Amino acid sequence: MKRPFDIKDRSFLFASEIVDFCKPVMPPGAVVRELAKQLLHAGTSIGANLEEADAGQTKADFRAKLSISRKESRETRYWLRLLVHADSRLQATAVPLIDEARQLIDILTTIKLNSERNDDRG
Repeated sequence: MKRPFDIKDRSFLFASEIVDFCKPVMPPGAVVRELAKQLLHAGTSIGANLEEADAGQTKADFRAKLSISRKESRETRYWLRLLVHADSRLQATAVPLIDEARQLIDILTTIKLNSERNDDRG
């Protein structure tokens, strides 16, 4: 099988293969449960870090927490995609969440770039 060139696509394919490998050797539903735990942690961390960013004591503190929120948004999108791979019945409900995670990534990227451009403000 030819592997994707993009490292993110390649690592997602690898993770999907790991999921497929683990499913037959784990109790029914265990793989999906474990992935859902990862998703829960990442997805709820986005807002928590934004709350901390809003209360940041310095611009550097704000940016650090904002960056964590952005990373967690990316991770959330990743776990959602992997959960859909693990259980295709989740696709209909996951697709809008995947799109929202992508939009959050875009918004947080814009906020980060604006913050860096306007270093002299606030």
